[in-house]
Amino acid sequence: MIAVEGLRIRFGSEEAVKGVSFAVDAGKNFGIVGESGSGKSSVLRAIAGLNRDWQGRILLDGEPLGAVRTRAFFRRLQMVFQDPYGSLHPRQTIERQLAEPLIVHGIGGIAARVPRALEEVSLSAALRFRYPHQLSGGQRQRVAIARALIAGPELLLLDEPTSALDVSVQAEMLNLLADLQAARGLTYILVSHNLAVVAHLCSWIGVMQAGEIVEALSVEDLRAGRTRHPHTAALRALSVELEEA
Repeated sequence: MIAVEGLRIRFGSEEAVKGVSFAVDAGKNFGIVGESGSGKSSVLRAIAGLNRDWQGRILLDGEPLGAVRTRAFFRRLQMVFQDPYGSLHPRQTIERQLAEPLIVHGIGGIAARVPRALEEVSLSAALRFRYPHQLSGGQRQRVAIARALIAGPELLLLDEPTSALDVSVQAEMLNLLADLQAARGLTYILVSHNLAVVAHLCSWIGVMQAGEIVEALSVEDLRAGRTRHPHTAALRALSVELEEA
């Protein structure tokens, strides 16, 4: 579904991403874990077309992507951001924000699609008349997921989707994402600093340090401690929740 080959990203004189490569099959998921500043979110933004200044190759279904993306691309791929309050317009109702992708892509049946999208993420259809500040953090993130999915994409990029939420809500959100993936056959790329969060949702993980993927391994190998790189071992040692994920 998506392949990244030799991706390099610079910010001024600093090379933030240094030759990152990975591939994700359709209907599967891949997690990228690393500390703040490791370059993991920069990788997602390049894939999403939000950063046009990169080198290497990004392929969707085997077709190379350029720096400027088409409307058809954005129908196939969407991104869910870390802060649901910041990613939703504070002065627009939930209904308006869910309708906007449908309008952009020329998809009809808005009156029926909006309440159905809310119900799909376990929210009452009545919430469509509210504003973001009238919802909890977990509800806002569910709205953000509904908005990302409403036009029917195949691939979701998830940038720390649970880090702004209470711990009690994080597991619910991850279970929702797992259910949506199973129901729709979605492909996920999940970025997080939390190893347990990535292990909960992803079967294969890339560990980033200083702009490079220093190790890629299965969740089974990670849980069993079968790591090769010292940074992976250090992250595992710090993640007391890993065995429970």
